[in-house]
Amino acid sequence: MTHVENELNSQPECWIRAAEQADRHRSALPEPGERVAVVGCGTSYFMAQAVAALREGAGQGETDAFAASEFPHGRSYDRVLALTRSGTTTEVLDLLGGLTGRTRTTAVTADPDTPVRTAADDLVVLDFADERSVVQTRFATTALTLLRAHLGLHSDAVVADARTALAAPLPEGLVDCTQFTFLGRGWSVGLAQEAGLKMREASRSWTEAYPAMEYRHGPISVTTAGTATWMLGTAPDGLAEQVRATGALWIEGALDPLAELVRIQRLAVAVAAARGLDPDQPRHLTRSVILAP
Repeated sequence: MTHVENELNSQPECWIRAAEQADRHRSALPEPGERVAVVGCGTSYFMAQAVAALREGAGQGETDAFAASEFPHGRSYDRVLALTRSGTTTEVLDLLGGLTGRTRTTAVTADPDTPVRTAADDLVVLDFADERSVVQTRFATTALTLLRAHLGLHSDAVVADARTALAAPLPEGLVDCTQFTFLGRGWSVGLAQEAGLKMREASRSWTEAYPAMEYRHGPISVTTAGTATWMLGTAPDGLAEQVRATGALWIEGALDPLAELVRIQRLAVAVAAARGLDPDQPRHLTRSVILAP
């Protein structure tokens, strides 16, 4: 197996551990009523989008998500929550350094022995979810699980769905598709973006991602035979029928959206294998983006 396969297969156990630790990290995580910005880069940015939607939807307080390089310094926040697997990403460290003494910061990381340890005011370490692979799988979903548990939105059913996602065969014909579109609603819009990124990174696939209601506003025009359109969460009324009418393969997400993301991680590996690619060696990518001064 590749590193990424081993890591994505370990997600149910990682999620259980993260949920068990949520109470222990409560003081480091956003409190109800705080105005919060969640930041990250790449996969962590898409997880930030999911966290922001979940937190605000749960009535915990106004919550925004930004790529670390696009943080609006003119806005005021009670806390900035940074997601960073490596703890070394330049944009995240620069942002945390610029907020020192102005805004309370928390970093969720897999490696405490990195510069983020001193860059953030509070640190949450999920070292059991660290990864050897360049392509993120279990750290991102484990960090999101921790935050779902912190919000009271995690359950054993989510873990059960993850086990189903790992055990059930992928839909027939899916690996042979040449275009993949992922759709979400609310918090799963960020997961749809992450699904597209996984397919690009691991298998060099043509992928797109949209809020589900936006799909009819133009993107459906390029949908055809050879397209797979995958819904993470409950689809808007009538959309499945419209997609099938184009000749595309419609995939209805029946599991928890985070578990659906696990299925898509498996798909990325399967497509890579079918194309003779090594998902542990994605083109032009490194495990962390560290920029020269």
